[in-house]
Amino acid sequence: MNPDHENIPRQPAAPVILPRSEHTISRKQIDENTLKVLYRLRSHGHKAYLVGGSVRDLLLGRTPKDFDVGTDATPNQVKKLFRNCFLVGRRFRLAHVRFGRDSLVEVATFRRLPREDELPENPDDHFFFAENVFGTPCEDAFRRDFTINALFYDIADFSIIDYVGGLEDLRAHRIRVIGKPEVRFTEDPVRMLRAIEFAARLGFSLDEQTREGIYARAPLIAEAAPARIREELMELFRHRVAADVLRQAQSLGLLSYLLAGFEADNNTFDLLSLIDARTASGQPIEEHLALAALYLSRFWRACPQEDGAPITEVVRIANLVLSPHCGYFHVAHGIRHLARELLVGCYRLARGRGKRGEQRLLRHPLTPQVLELFMLWTKVLGEGQELGASWQKALAKAAEQEEARPAEAPNRRRRGRRRKPRKAKPKSEV
Repeated sequence: MNPDHENIPRQPAAPVILPRSEHTISRKQIDENTLKVLYRLRSHGHKAYLVGGSVRDLLLGRTPKDFDVGTDATPNQVKKLFRNCFLVGRRFRLAHVRFGRDSLVEVATFRRLPREDELPENPDDHFFFAENVFGTPCEDAFRRDFTINALFYDIADFSIIDYVGGLEDLRAHRIRVIGKPEVRFTEDPVRMLRAIEFAARLGFSLDEQTREGIYARAPLIAEAAPARIREELMELFRHRVAADVLRQAQSLGLLSYLLAGFEADNNTFDLLSLIDARTASGQPIEEHLALAALYLSRFWRACPQEDGAPITEVVRIANLVLSPHCGYFHVAHGIRHLARELLVGCYRLARGRGKRGEQRLLRHPLTPQVLELFMLWTKVLGEGQELGASWQKALAKAAEQEEARPAEAPNRRRRGRRRKPRKAKPKSEV
């Protein structure tokens, strides 16, 4: 018996239907091009729903990042209705309806999990087949991950349709898995991280069964594709919840499997909180800065305490600290180099002023970011602010001197007269 089938309702679930008069979603809040897609699908006899996170966000008074459409029309039927439609995806067939260069509406056909007797004989074909078995809105809702992401907005009568208890969980500010958490986390271990991320982003709590499921299935996340985990980690930083999510992941026993034995101390979480606040202020987050912030505390503890230690030793330690992460997640050499420079730069600033190579350090293009990270670190430690302020003044002075320096004249090579080619000597006749 396929464990995934435990999540399929035996009988069609009677949905909770919230009429337009009982919810706050207005068509004015929905993207104009998405409305065009919804209305054209409906006018040709198809069900057309706004689905997923956009419905959740609109009900919470938030602005959705994008709008997705669910329908009973097959991808080929959608393509026939829209000249600007392109079918994408090999394992999960989707329709992308484009409006100009920057606007795209994703349209997915309602899916269901296949029955055992429908699966192909070749096990290698199971996954691709299972992802493209079309179903009803109810069956599609039960395939989704969390109840709050399985709400539908019906363009026909502007009602909210809820098959899985998502409205109740929204009101309770609760993250709950659809089906058995252990089964759903085995099916896709990254859902454990996403559950914690949604709780942090929305200010919700995890329901008890979801928490227990994460405890039970935490080791499975080490089997997820490194590229996918790397992107999910950067999403935490982009959404300004890295500190909250990773702190919660450590308390649930997930972090050490997520980052291959990584254990963070309070200083790390405090620094990540400051990085999240920096991103929230409008400054973009780059991967090398996120890496340096993750590993700065470990690097700091490993660095030599005695004054006068060679920088080559500090560089070696920075490489040792970063290499396991960068190797496992296939981080490009350039990003690894920048993260190492931030770590080593913080050490050089902490040694104090007047050291050898100070002027070269002040002229280095990465030093302003090094100083920014160092100042955040001094806030975490509660010491070193005066030293940081001294470096800030020195960096500002160096910048002023650089601006005042006259531009060097271009180096012009001296041109001589072009030599005439020598005439070849006539060959002597024999």
